[in-house]
Amino acid sequence: MKIALIQMNSQPNRDHNLAQAKRLMLEAMVGKPDLIVLPEHFDWMGGTADQKRAAADRVPGGEAYSLIQSFAKDNSVWIHAGSLMERNSSAGTIHNTTIVFNAHGEHVGLYRKIHMFDITAPNGTVYSESAIVTPGDDLLVYEFNGYRIACAICYDLRFSRLFDRLASEEVDIFILPAAFTRQTGRAHWEVLCRARAIEYQAYFVACGQCGTYSMPTGKRRETFGKSLVCDPWGAVIARAGHHPCVLHVDISPHRLTEVRRLIPMASHRVSMDGRKVQVRAKGR
Repeated sequence: MKIALIQMNSQPNRDHNLAQAKRLMLEAMVGKPDLIVLPEHFDWMGGTADQKRAAADRVPGGEAYSLIQSFAKDNSVWIHAGSLMERNSSAGTIHNTTIVFNAHGEHVGLYRKIHMFDITAPNGTVYSESAIVTPGDDLLVYEFNGYRIACAICYDLRFSRLFDRLASEEVDIFILPAAFTRQTGRAHWEVLCRARAIEYQAYFVACGQCGTYSMPTGKRRETFGKSLVCDPWGAVIARAGHHPCVLHVDISPHRLTEVRRLIPMASHRVSMDGRKVQVRAKGR
């Protein structure tokens, strides 16, 4: 299966972002991909909380939703639409939402990000996603071209129990749209992506934002880029740099079979449910 990752540099400007997404998707079509993957917040990055609320898209029917739906139908290609800001029925909040469309432009399913990015970065920058975003509840695994594909978004990457639950559904590919910060990306991006591929013997497709975007303070925040794809052995088989681009990769079911035969983890995995943990006080 051929996959095209669209690495973007989104801004607090919907028209700019959608034009960039369409241009890069058209560029990707030259390689005749079966599946296109967009990054987290392909429709909007930065801005104030009020601007984000105003820019939040209707699902279905919003501008970003409709663009991706039409592109999938017009070009007969599946699209894993990174994530967009979905208007929430609850006052004052939005969802961070992945939408998947098939090659007929039909809505296959959606996943709303569960883990909220509320941290203080090493340089003192405060991120508070939960101030505006309401987390989702349900997980999504969909089937395409004989593969079972699971959804996660950005900060979800750090939570192995999420991937353990998804892997229990016999997943072959994890897809993670992201907007990792420059600092956390340098330290953790590749090692976490490779770890998830290795421990669950699946392909890991991580499509990120790159470059900088503006904030209301006038300062600019920097995203990490470096979109990548790991095979089920944990080898990085495709990697982007720090600029907007299209990253093409071919994946093979034979590689999944080979790795799973070499180390048959599925048959070795033992349930930890109900097992007691002995915690002993350390002597002085």
